[in-house]
Amino acid sequence: AAKDLGLQLPELSERGIRIVTEGRTQYFALHGKTGHLVTAERIDREQLCRLVEKCVLRCELIVEGEM
Repeated sequence: AAKDLGLQLPELSERGIRIVTEGRTQYFALHGKTGHLVTAERIDREQLCRLVEKCVLRCELIVEGEM
């Protein structure tokens, strides 16, 4: 959640926070009213990890400006 980063809700839009995942699909987003990490797209395990038993979807949180 945004509070785990020490950010208040009004700062979410001001700082230009982006969540980047592998590939072009934007799987996650920050909920504007709560600051919680939410899924933005359907995550299809069969499409992402067809033959892999342990499926990991990595993402990075990019915060513009000083922390």
